[in-house]
Amino acid sequence: MKPRPCGCKGCRTCLICEKFYGAENLKLSLKLDKNKGYVYCPFCNKAWPGWEIDAYKQHPNHSGKPINYPGIYIKPDFITASEEEELIKCIDQVPWDISQSGRRKQNFGPKTNFKKKKIVPGNFEGFPEFSKFLQDRFKSIDLLRDYQVIEQCSLEYDPSKGASIDPHIDDCWIWGERIVTVNCLSDSVLTMTIFKGETKKYNLYCADEYYPVVQQDGSIDLEFIDKDKTMLEICKPNEEIDAIIRIPLIRRSIIVMYGESRYHWEHCILREDITSRRVCIAYREFTPPYLTNGLHHEIGNEITTRAKKFWDHRSKYKNKDEVIDT
Repeated sequence: MKPRPCGCKGCRTCLICEKFYGAENLKLSLKLDKNKGYVYCPFCNKAWPGWEIDAYKQHPNHSGKPINYPGIYIKPDFITASEEEELIKCIDQVPWDISQSGRRKQNFGPKTNFKKKKIVPGNFEGFPEFSKFLQDRFKSIDLLRDYQVIEQCSLEYDPSKGASIDPHIDDCWIWGERIVTVNCLSDSVLTMTIFKGETKKYNLYCADEYYPVVQQDGSIDLEFIDKDKTMLEICKPNEEIDAIIRIPLIRRSIIVMYGESRYHWEHCILREDITSRRVCIAYREFTPPYLTNGLHHEIGNEITTRAKKFWDHRSKYKNKDEVIDT
């Protein structure tokens, strides 16, 4: 299926292709019952009844009966306003590629084929030097102290294009336990809905082949990894939750998704929750088979070596019309 001129394909649409390329009837219709909404509070780590995301700001004076929602870590003010300004300035000096559903992207990482489960380094040479301070700062968070970035992706959400991202789980064959995102320019919302599909989707069954590093309480013990249960088993919700969880993506914050929320819930960003330009930087790590002593450690080590390099974007992109190698 060929993409439309705006970059969208199939049921993934934006305001441009809906207006100019006849895609209005193709767009995915999400039927979400807002009465089932719970807003996650990053200060008490519980989800409280409601839909509007500003409800978390009522902390500690929440109302209603909360539910536990494990597998989310949020640190507000991960970067400063001046750091954000310089970061966005540098990001915009790198060419953007059009993506689906009204987004633009800059992708730095190996070439992956999720259907065939094949990975090659391709033209991957590491990451822009201007973003190194973010990865260095990961070490200040216990949950990320051993985190080795393999893919870094800048994503732009523009409300004038109706930008969004459909419900999904990040691939489980190659991308590991912790999904990390740094949020810039505006607040938004990550909407979580429980996944009830087959484990072949998203290569989710692969998570049954390895064990979690992050414990259920969010702690990490690299000396002890519980091998009594696999990733999917230990992260499975204790009971079926009939709820929609709304996670605040706070400007200049960092969010880490792991465990139950990573493997048993789909996440999306609704068009209605993009009210001004948002840029995020998303990070992914390898699954255990691509780490030292893993079945595919040779290709994993080659890519990891490249992932420890940083380069000057001004030298690489002297001509802003140049296309990024991905």
